[in-house]
Amino acid sequence: MPTAPAVLPEIDSETATRRQPPYAVLIHNDDHNGMDFVVEVLQKVFKYPLERCFQLMKEAHEAGLAVVWVGALEVAELKADQIVSCGADPRSKAKRKEPIRVTIEPTE
Repeated sequence: MPTAPAVLPEIDSETATRRQPPYAVLIHNDDHNGMDFVVEVLQKVFKYPLERCFQLMKEAHEAGLAVVWVGALEVAELKADQIVSCGADPRSKAKRKEPIRVTIEPTE
């Protein structure tokens, strides 16, 4: 009966699967979009409860930005595009109407 080899084969480091680092979607505070609008966009894009959306909006308002989602790069890009595609706050009286500013950054 044959026995199993005592030494495991070496793994080729060039073909080993590497995990991509997670990416964070960040919203930035601005003077163009109202707080209510930001909460509405977060609810629409992420389906978060109202309380969570309010906390994230408040964090962005007070700290200048807030991490609203973390995950794979492709999904982060999709979420960022969805936020931008919501456009600017239609109720805003600001001279410059711009969508919510959003960026994507690696978390590692």
